[in-house]
Order: sequence, then structure tokens, then C-alpha cells
Amino acid sequence: MAVRKIIRMGHPTLRQVAQPVDPKIVGSTAFSRLVDDMVDTLHDYGGVGLAAPQINESIRLAVIEVPGGPTRYGEVPRLPLTVFINPEVRVLDEKPNGVWEGCLSVPGLRGYVERPSGIRVDALNLKGEPQRLELKGFLATVLQHEFDHLDGKLYIDRLADPRQLMFEEEFLRHHADQPHST
Repeated sequence: MAVRKIIRMGHPTLRQVAQPVDPKIVGSTAFSRLVDDMVDTLHDYGGVGLAAPQINESIRLAVIEVPGGPTRYGEVPRLPLTVFINPEVRVLDEKPNGVWEGCLSVPGLRGYVERPSGIRVDALNLKGEPQRLELKGFLATVLQHEFDHLDGKLYIDRLADPRQLMFEEEFLRHHADQPHST
């Protein structure tokens, strides 16, 4: 297990559509090591989600762990460490949910993004078995954010108003108390 370097905006891998994971490799030593590295990296960098392209592995794989409780995003529900292989998203509720998003691949910035508030995710788990989750609110946003990486997108691509992209320090100083900062 190792902490991997997270690549940043401007690296070409972040703009590529990631390749599907061959289900036959799930459970292999190499694949398990990659997932362990992603978890170590996620914890080391202090994020709640990490997609494989962010460590320069262009495959459809993400790990997400939301501790729940009070966070910099307000009070949020918990999602235990979950591995998503070849995730597919279906929107269940189009009503927009706005969050000031940040990203480990776009360090030091925050941007206000609205995404559908309810989704269903179908993916394989770490055993290669199908899993289905229905999520809403903040957790739906987190998953959509991470899965965007699998399609070569960053949250900044989803900004409706470029004036709502700012340095984290200025966000905390001037905007963190706005109603839509959770």
C-alpha cells in the first residue's frame, strides 16, 4: 500500500474518458493493491472521494468515504468506505442541489455547482458483485463529482457562473456563511 501522487488540472489524463474495468481483474492482487493505494491516498490527502484518473490510472474506478457529521460542508450523512467499479448513474430527482465544491485535483479553489439532488448508482463492488445505491443531497453530489472524473470532467466545467469560482481562502473569508455553502 502506498500514497500516490494526485495529478492536477492541466494533466491530460484528467480530460480523458476512462476505460471500463475488466470484471475478470477485480479481486486480482494488482487490482486490490491499486484500490488500497487509492484508499491510502484519499486518507493522506484528506478527501472524501478519489477517482482512479486522479492518480493517473485511466480506468472507471472510484473510492468514496464520507465520515458524516459536521464537516466543512455542514452536517452531512455518513457513507462508509465504498468502492465503485464501472459506475453508472441514473438521475432520480432533477431538482438542483447546490454545493461549493472543491477537488484534490484543483487544489486551493472552490466553485458553486448545482447537480441533480437524487441519483441511483449501479456499479460493481470490490468482490465484483453488483451493488445499487440511491442517494440524495450531499452524497449524491459527492458521487456525481467523483464519477465526472471518469468522463474527463472537472467540477469547474459545471460552473453556471464563473464568478463563483474562487480561492478557498477567499471563500472562507467572504462566502462560507451563505445559505448555499453546504
